[in-house]
Amino acid sequence: MGIYLNPGNEEFRRIIKTEFVDKSGMIELINTRMDTKENLLCISRPRRFGKSYAAQMLAAYYDYKCDSDGLFKNLEISKSKSYELHLNKYNVIYLDITGFISEMIGNGEALENITAVIKGSIIAEINELLPSLKRTDSISSALINLVDETGRKIVFIIDEWDAIIREKKDDELIQKSYLNFLRGIFKNGNLTPKVVAAAYMTGILPIKKDGTESAISDFDEYTIVNPGEFTRFTGFTDNEVAGLCEKRGIDYHKLKHWYDGYFLGDDESIYNPYSVMQSLRSGRFESYWQKTTAAESLFTYVNMDYAGLQDDIARLITGERIEVDISTFKNDVENFSSKDDVLTLLVHLGYLTYDSSDKSAKIPNEEIKNEFISLLKNTGKNRLASLVKESEKLLKASLSGEADRVAECIEKVRMSEYAPTFYNNEQALRYVIKFAYIICVDKYMKIEELPTGKGIADVVFLPKKTTAYPAMIVELKWNKNEEAALEQIKNREYPAVLKDYSGEIILVGINYDEKTKKHSCRIERVL
Repeated sequence: MGIYLNPGNEEFRRIIKTEFVDKSGMIELINTRMDTKENLLCISRPRRFGKSYAAQMLAAYYDYKCDSDGLFKNLEISKSKSYELHLNKYNVIYLDITGFISEMIGNGEALENITAVIKGSIIAEINELLPSLKRTDSISSALINLVDETGRKIVFIIDEWDAIIREKKDDELIQKSYLNFLRGIFKNGNLTPKVVAAAYMTGILPIKKDGTESAISDFDEYTIVNPGEFTRFTGFTDNEVAGLCEKRGIDYHKLKHWYDGYFLGDDESIYNPYSVMQSLRSGRFESYWQKTTAAESLFTYVNMDYAGLQDDIARLITGERIEVDISTFKNDVENFSSKDDVLTLLVHLGYLTYDSSDKSAKIPNEEIKNEFISLLKNTGKNRLASLVKESEKLLKASLSGEADRVAECIEKVRMSEYAPTFYNNEQALRYVIKFAYIICVDKYMKIEELPTGKGIADVVFLPKKTTAYPAMIVELKWNKNEEAALEQIKNREYPAVLKDYSGEIILVGINYDEKTKKHSCRIERVL
């Protein structure tokens, strides 16, 4: 077996020895395209969404140098009519681009030569397999020789295809050299039909745009924004996760809260496979996002100086959905023209989930929310930093009973960019309160309009178990007074909703008077 040419099935054999979620049904989708005009596929997903597992599975299935029936005979693909027709019938060229990058960096080699190294590695293995033929230094000749001599076309599997685009994001020459290499194989009328049975490329980013078009336009692309028929193979589904939880005796609803939230077409619910498996193995619900080795930094992108970006980040952190125009994204990590391009990148990186039905994005789950919370603690000098600073003052004043200070802090947020254009009712006041208490996302679970049996509490902050903060009930009034807000909390017995909570409760009544244009506040503590 070779390293790049016909690498065999050992890696997939290792994979299925562990707890394995069967995604082999994806092979059927590729089999239907084999040796057709639709045989070039690019599947992009966020990091740790099982891209390499899928690539290893495909290599094991198609590689003619090994016998993989024993690995697949009990999997979903074995029930397909195309199963035996394509099982171990092709040459496979498997390229892990991150592997090339790591090896070159480790050897002190310049990445400027990476395309030549990739070509040379493929050619060397083909020449070694076909010693009776005259050695060639041409990638096209080597590929044609391989097909002619073996009588088998090639299935190309390129894992992390976009690693060069991300690693050398500011070097157009390296990117163009690499993209031209791909064009030479997959967009070459004299070569592609003769040697390519199918191609499967996977990475984080869609194919980089060359002007307004894809740089390799013959590929059908299935992205995290539009996964199409590959939706259920993009991550773990609800049924798959429920089965894993039942097997392990894990709380399904808690795991869903932490790792679900990527909704892809027809409300299909998708989970991050890496985080799910890490949680199941450790028995802990926490963020595994920062434990990955991806180079992308949330902090770097959200601190970019694009109009409206900080406002949208604040809205996302408070739980809102925001509209995002994904059409101008250049499919790289360097060329941005607006906040929408940055937010679209965050969708592809998995920090946001995108709903194509209403063109909106949101933070998908508790795990990713924790990444944004970390951002709040380390935010740079921008508008979000100013909001965080004011919010810290507000929370401190609320906890210490400084009612006038609370009113003053809310007034500052009211005069900021986070207030609605028309400040004319209690709903507008609630909107301002949402941003004013943004710092609480790290310390509290916030519940808006909580039913209490005798009414609805406007905002309830329940402290997280990891904190020693008191609970807070915030009641809002418009053109009345702060005393009325506080009396409503008491008369309707709002604290009773926290009967299972044994700590201190702070009651905060806030009023806005349209005549005076002033906020007022009253605070009481109950045990």
